[in-house]
Amino acid sequence: MAVECAEIRRHHRVGIKDIAGIHLPANVNFQSPAYSSLDSEEAVEPYTTEKMSRVPGGYLALTECFEIMTVDFNNLQELKSLATKKPDKIDIPVTKEGILDAIVVWFVLQLDDEHSLSTSPGEETCWEQAVYAVQDLADYRIKPGDHVMMEVSCQDCYLRIQGIHVLGSEHEMDVVKSFTKNKDSLSLGNEAELCSALANLQTSKPDSVEQMCVLESTEIALLNNIPYHEGFKMAMRKVLSSLTPEKLLQAMDMDTQCQSDEINSGSGQKENSVLSAPDPYYVLDVSEGFSILPIIAGTLGQVKPYSSVEKDQHRITLGLISEANHFPKEMLQFWLRHVEDESAMLQRPKSDKLWSIIILDVIEPSGLIQQEIMEKAAISRCLLQSGGKIFPQYVVMLGLLVESQILVEESAVQGTERTLGVNIAPFINQFQVPIRVFLDLSSLPCIPLSKPVELLRLDLMTPYLNTSSREVKVHICKSGQVTAIPFWYHVYLDEEIRLDTSSEASHWKQAAVVLDNPIQVEMGEELVLSVQHHKSNVSITVKQ
Repeated sequence: MAVECAEIRRHHRVGIKDIAGIHLPANVNFQSPAYSSLDSEEAVEPYTTEKMSRVPGGYLALTECFEIMTVDFNNLQELKSLATKKPDKIDIPVTKEGILDAIVVWFVLQLDDEHSLSTSPGEETCWEQAVYAVQDLADYRIKPGDHVMMEVSCQDCYLRIQGIHVLGSEHEMDVVKSFTKNKDSLSLGNEAELCSALANLQTSKPDSVEQMCVLESTEIALLNNIPYHEGFKMAMRKVLSSLTPEKLLQAMDMDTQCQSDEINSGSGQKENSVLSAPDPYYVLDVSEGFSILPIIAGTLGQVKPYSSVEKDQHRITLGLISEANHFPKEMLQFWLRHVEDESAMLQRPKSDKLWSIIILDVIEPSGLIQQEIMEKAAISRCLLQSGGKIFPQYVVMLGLLVESQILVEESAVQGTERTLGVNIAPFINQFQVPIRVFLDLSSLPCIPLSKPVELLRLDLMTPYLNTSSREVKVHICKSGQVTAIPFWYHVYLDEEIRLDTSSEASHWKQAAVVLDNPIQVEMGEELVLSVQHHKSNVSITVKQ
């Protein structure tokens, strides 16, 4: 079925044109990896997966459920033909008005004439659903009377849904309401479609070369995270402003020295007075993946920003964004070109210079703390000029006690009953992972039994404030069984600017410690948690 889903949209489409004052040019086309075509050299799955029943914010079905194909696994000839036959064209009528974000796919497995298994969103099963994000349409809004058109194939053993476009029924005839901006992806079925496509091509600028930039879904969600970029812009401006008087004083001292030298030499001519421009501020962004923070830094004054992006495609894209914002492309430096050994990325910008700002990735998109982050922070502190800062300056880890049967059931095989006569639980549970990652707390089925409490503080600028272990008392607000301890972070760029990794706009997910055995608690009681932090690994246990 075709669906509207804001959560899928923000992970697969960049929905904004301006980010913290940086304009994204029209000729830069961001795509998620699921967009890869059949001709792509890389074997990338053309879909992502979601548990649609738990997707944050829910979803709206815009069409009825429809059958894509039927496969008979007992028919060898049919299986062979799947990989060779041409794509089938499907025409689906729209039943509700909304924004076309994705085609959601699931399977009905017919075991025999009487028994079947369904992986649909309405079934409580272990399966997620396949999500084919709709990208590159000129208009995503659809309404009843429109038709969603697509092509379906299995030519490379992947189920592919491509050529998605919308036909609108207007003026008693079908015309193309919205179509892909990439002419190679157009599925032209009649003369009206062809005329509309040609008209669209004629309006494009001949000198506007489109640059496709493939980003991971978390990177696209990061670009859509406005509070993140606005927060960094404000924090960087504050640091650079605090350093400016020092730079001006240095320039004035140099000017005074030059004038004194002229008088002593007897020249005294004003035209020989040399006012040396102060050195630029050096800003290094070593956060992982695609980031426009260096460009934002470059707009804040006399700054020489360095980006750590690795892919040529990403570097070209950053160059185009720089040009579109009238920021000299040569001012943006790519740090890996200046570093001989990538493992020693944290170095001085020059032998006699230090960094004004160093941006580190502290939290992984999965919800865990980055490995070796405190070691990186220790090196970074040695590379900062006086008054320089590491971003973030410190991170606070928050958590609460919950009762969640879903987390328990998805973390280990429950009970002692045999599975089809085999005692499989002891073997499978040997591989049980104590921490669940990539969670969405906003949609996780659970009952909070306490209010959020501070579990841990990691200070990157003043590490002597950190402790490797601590005990935290948690007041029980509701009676129940504690089965898990979800946690997230408040990322402090400074004392006033804070990013919340559990917010609605966050590109980060959350994580949870799942207890081996549930603990019965009563309202008014206190539970003591032991929190240990060692080499970026955090363990949380209940003291009893």
